[in-house]
Amino acid sequence: NLLTDLMKWAKAAGADAADALYVNGESISVAQRLGKREKLESSEGRDLGLRVFVGKRQAFVSSTDFDPKALRTLAGRAVDMARAVPEDPVCGIAPEEMLARSWPDLDLDDKRRPSARALIAMTAEAEDAARSVKGVMNSEGAEAGWGRTTVVLAASNGFVGGYRRGGYSLSCSVLAGEGTGMERDYEWTSAVHLEDLMSAAKVGRNAGKFVVARLNPRKAANARLPVVYDRRVSGSLIGHLAGAINGRAVARGTSFLKDKMGAKIFAPGIRVIDNPLRKRGLGSKPFDAEGLPTKRCAVVDDGRLTTWLLDLAAARQLNLKPTGHASRGTSGPPSPTTSNFYLEKGEHSVADLIGDIKSG
Repeated sequence: NLLTDLMKWAKAAGADAADALYVNGESISVAQRLGKREKLESSEGRDLGLRVFVGKRQAFVSSTDFDPKALRTLAGRAVDMARAVPEDPVCGIAPEEMLARSWPDLDLDDKRRPSARALIAMTAEAEDAARSVKGVMNSEGAEAGWGRTTVVLAASNGFVGGYRRGGYSLSCSVLAGEGTGMERDYEWTSAVHLEDLMSAAKVGRNAGKFVVARLNPRKAANARLPVVYDRRVSGSLIGHLAGAINGRAVARGTSFLKDKMGAKIFAPGIRVIDNPLRKRGLGSKPFDAEGLPTKRCAVVDDGRLTTWLLDLAAARQLNLKPTGHASRGTSGPPSPTTSNFYLEKGEHSVADLIGDIKSG
């Protein structure tokens, strides 16, 4: 109701169109090191962002003051700002025919609020498990957190939608060795539902095993060798791909893949997926930040680049259709981003991949 009123006030002040985003967040974070509590934090907050359009001009304002009188003043101020800025030929909200009309329940909140005591117990279990691994000499501590965010988007084109997302995280970092031979390593896990989180004991054991395995490294001779990337760092590889297929970068001509649409950019058989509709996915969302429907797509299919990631503005610049990848905060315009972005698994296990390599 508040966002609907805000649309009316913006229109009354002279806006041709408007949209508004409401975000309410709450979180708990705890940490311990060497068996002693180091952090216990809890926070709650809400924020509201308004975007208004006057012709081909747009302006953004945000506020944490939800008093109706203050918001009415905010709407008038936003319209005054929009009248004073240069024109942007690609700005504007979505036409009605593009809007999401329904969306699935993606199970993004387990409806629990864990106690600080429960999170502290998780950090204690993780750190104790890590320190029990033979060879671990010291600890940088363990940290656990929980958060929940409520998002509601409304626009003058008639779109109104909202969803709630929760999530848990746990990490542990320990050290092994002494002096110049000291090494550090870690393990972490995150999930939307508590039961999907890696167990605290396993997080700790993995951190301990990882750091002990790093001790006494030897320098390899220069050679051309096959490499298998650990899961904790391999995500950064397709992270570079995500940046290169961002529609804004393509439209500006700053992407090294700007002329590669339809081209083979990976080996045959490689598929890179973006799936915002994955149930309990950390990056899932039922609709994008402009009210457009989201869908699963193969960004790279059989090694071939099939699409850019486009919000409305980037799509207009490139004379293409938007792909439902818009994301935004309360104080700025939407921009394209990935959701659950991953390299589809192949036919071989990690053990098989490593077993095939004589030297690498």
